[in-house]
Amino acid sequence: MHAFACPTCAQLVFFHNSRCLACDTALGYDPSARTLVGLRRRGATLETVPTGRRVRACANAAVAACNWLVDDHERPGGDGPTLCRSCRLTSVRPGDGDGRGLAQFARAEAAKRRLLHELAALGLDVTDGAAGRPAPGFRFLSSAGEPVVTGHDDGMITLDLAESDDAHREIVRTALGEPYRTVLGHLRHEIGHWWWPHLVVASGRLDAFRACFGDERTPYDDALRAHYGGRGGDPGDDHVSGYAAAHPWEDWAETFAHYLLLRDGVATARSFGLRAADPSAAAGRRAVAPDDAPGAGALVAEWLGLVVALNAMGRSLGHGDLYPFVLAPGVVAKLEFVHGCVEAAAATPAAR
Repeated sequence: MHAFACPTCAQLVFFHNSRCLACDTALGYDPSARTLVGLRRRGATLETVPTGRRVRACANAAVAACNWLVDDHERPGGDGPTLCRSCRLTSVRPGDGDGRGLAQFARAEAAKRRLLHELAALGLDVTDGAAGRPAPGFRFLSSAGEPVVTGHDDGMITLDLAESDDAHREIVRTALGEPYRTVLGHLRHEIGHWWWPHLVVASGRLDAFRACFGDERTPYDDALRAHYGGRGGDPGDDHVSGYAAAHPWEDWAETFAHYLLLRDGVATARSFGLRAADPSAAAGRRAVAPDDAPGAGALVAEWLGLVVALNAMGRSLGHGDLYPFVLAPGVVAKLEFVHGCVEAAAATPAAR
C-alpha cells in the first residue's frame, strides 16, 4: 500500500480516510484511478476536485465505513448501482439489527477493500467484468447463531465474521498452532483459491504447477481430514505454513497469500522511505539474495532485509516477531512460480 497525499494540502492521508485532518477536505477512494480524491458537494451529488467528475458516496459509507466512490458513468440516467465496486461483491452480510455482527462486518470489508486495491495494482483486478471474467462473490456471516466455515466454493468466498474479533482469532490461532492469523490473510488465501483456475489451469501451467506443488488430484477431503486429525502439519522446508502441507491446493493458496503479503509489505515500506540492508553483511556473509536477483529473488531479498530489522525491533520492545516465518529455498521456489503466474497475467490481461 503506497502513501496517499491530500489533493488540496498535500498532507499525508491514508487509504481508509474520508477526510483530511489538516485542511478538512472531504476524501473518497476512486477505484478507477486507485487513489484518494478530494470531494465537493454539488446539490445531491459530489464532484471530484479539481476535475469536477460527478460521483456518489457508496451506500455502505455508514454501515461499512466505506470511503469508495461510485462514478456517475456507472449510473446512467441516475439508475444503476448505489454500492461501490468492492461492496457490490458482497452478497450476504449481517442484518441491520445485529450491532456486533455489523461492527465485525465493517472490519472485514476494510480488509477486502485493501485486498482489491492490491490486486488491481498488480494487474489482477477482480471487480465487475474485469478481463471478461465473472467477479468473485463474498459472504460475510456471523457464527454467533450457527456454524460458519470460512472457505471458497465455486467463486464464492465465505468468511466467518468471528475472525474479525481479535480475542476469538487468537484463541483459534493458538489452538491450531498457527504463527499468523488475520482477516486480511484469510481473504488473501481464499482469493488465491479463486485465482488458481485462471492463473494455472487456463494459462496452461498445470504440469508446471504439479512439478512445483504436487498433484492436486490427491483426494482433497481425505487430505484435510488427515491434516486436522494430526492437529497441524509440519511445513518442513517446502511449505510456508503447516496448512500448506495439507494439499497442493492449500499450498498454492497459502503461497499466493504470502506472495501478496510480501508485495504489499515491500510496496508499503518503499512508499514510506523504509529500506533495510542485509544485516548479515556486518558478519561477513549474505543471508538473502542480492537486490538484482532475477524474478521474485529481489522481492524476497528486500522483504527479508526489512523483516529481520522489524523482528529485531519488536524484540527490543518486548514483543514477539512481527513476521514469524522462515522462507526456505523450497518456499522461495513456489513464490517464484506464483510471481511468474502473476506477472504473465498482468502482461496479458485479455488472456486471463
